[in-house]
Formats: sequence, C-alpha cells, structure tokens
Amino acid sequence: MQFNIDLVYSILASTLRSSVPLILASMGGCFSMRAGVSDLGLEGMMLAGSFFAVLGSWISGNAWIGLLTGILFGAVFSMLHAVMHISYKVNASISGMCVNLLASAVTPLLLNVIFGMSGKSVSVAAFAKPNWGILQKIPVIGRILGAQNILFFLTILLVIVSWIFLYKTTLGLRMRMVSENPQAASTVGLNVRIYKYFGVAMSGAFAGLGGAYLSLGQMNLFVEDMTSGRGYIAVVINAFGRYNPVGALGGSLFFGFFDSLQTIFQSILPSQLVMMTPYVFTLLVITFGLKGGKAPAGVGKHVET
Repeated sequence: MQFNIDLVYSILASTLRSSVPLILASMGGCFSMRAGVSDLGLEGMMLAGSFFAVLGSWISGNAWIGLLTGILFGAVFSMLHAVMHISYKVNASISGMCVNLLASAVTPLLLNVIFGMSGKSVSVAAFAKPNWGILQKIPVIGRILGAQNILFFLTILLVIVSWIFLYKTTLGLRMRMVSENPQAASTVGLNVRIYKYFGVAMSGAFAGLGGAYLSLGQMNLFVEDMTSGRGYIAVVINAFGRYNPVGALGGSLFFGFFDSLQTIFQSILPSQLVMMTPYVFTLLVITFGLKGGKAPAGVGKHVET
C-alpha cells in the first residue's frame, strides 16, 4: 500500500512539473488570441527561450539572468511573427510556422558555434529544487507542492495576474475588443496594430519563459529540440481552455498528467507507447474536445485603411 501511495504522490508532483511549460505557453497564446492574432509560433518561441536561457545563464553564471534572457528572446522571435502577419499581412499560420522552422534551424547552429557541441550544451547554473521546510510538512499537498521549484509558484501567480489583466482592466477589455471586432475598435480610436503587437509580444515572452523552465527549471542544459512539440500542444490547450488563462491552467494540468505518465511508466511499458501518450490525447481533444469552442471573431482580420 505504501508503494501505491508513493506512486500517487510521484505522479501528482510530476504532473505539476510537466504542466508548467504548457501553462506558460498556452497562457501566452491567450494573449495573442485575445489581441486577434493566431499563434502557431509558440513552439519556436519556446525553443528559442530554452536555448537563450541557457546561453544567458552560461555567460552570467546566474539562473535568473538566464531566465530573463529566455523571456527576452522568446519575445524577439514573436516579433518576427508579428511583423510578417500584422505589418505585411502574411497568413498567421504561415508566419507562425516560419518562426518554428527558424528556431529549429538556428538553435542547433548556435549550439555548435557557441558551445562547440552538438545535441546538447554544457551544464549551467539552474533552478535547484529548494527545501521549502514548513510547506513540505503540510499533510498530503505538502509532499506534492514541496517537490516544485520557485518557477511553479511564479507560474500560478502569473495565471492569476493574467486573468485579472485580461478581464478586469481597461487595457484587457480593449485587447479583447480588438480580437472580436478590430474595425470597430479602430473606429472608436484604438490603435489596433499596437494592441496586436503587444499581445504577440506577451505571447512570445510567456512562451520564452516556458522554454526557459524546460532548460533551467527541469534541467540545467539545453538539448536539441527539447520542446518536443509542447508548443503545438499549447495551441490545442489554448483552444481547449477557451482562450482564458484559467482554462489554460486546467487544460495544462490535464495534459501534464498524461505527460507525467511518460516518466512514471517508462520502465514498465514499451517506451514508444509511453512517449506517444500525450500526443494521442492531443488528437482526441482536437477531435472531440474542441466542439463548440469559438475563437474570437476578429482573429486573423486586419483593419481596412
């Protein structure tokens, strides 16, 4: 019985760890969609964030500086998507995929040029699992929450702040107006382009933070293609959560649970079967879970000038 209890605790703690990058990336997608821009570029932004976070930590010797570097370059890559789609009216799916392809090509190139290595980087300063003391002594949840590093708690705080921003502030209301009817928003005097750029920049920053969590929160190095499709899963989670930060949290926990099974059961079940589990559930959600969910009406629309 003791073994089973320990297994349950392990699965729940692993679920929270696996959910963090998905929460951050899908929450970034919320900002983009709520500004009227579809964001398939989350995968590339996450990948850029994970690489440049390691680079920043390697140069500075400080994990927090690495984290900020990952956020910055996630936003930089998102601007490529924004310029193509918002300024030059390239289809958002195409511009997003361009960002993904660019990141998948640039990161291994820089890995080889800067670190002189292929496949993975050197180990750098990262976020170690802290000793939370009193928190770990709380019955039941203490063992689960005590297994998380500080970035998990930062992520939960960001979910709350993001929801308040989008649904309880004037700026959030204006962003949502832009996503529903950009022409009407422009008519009442809003600079639609500015709001769209802001939403995409926030999307890139959150995705970059999610990527930085992978390389500095779960590991202490960069591994080529370490996002492993999480950015694409985040796009699905965003739709599953109805483009709402709280919905993104719930959807990410759901997917994080199945992702955690990879770690727990990889020594019991065939590795191929375990690795495909999160993606199978992604397909099931796309097929059955997105019915009735509507994206904001103005997504992909440009203001007629």
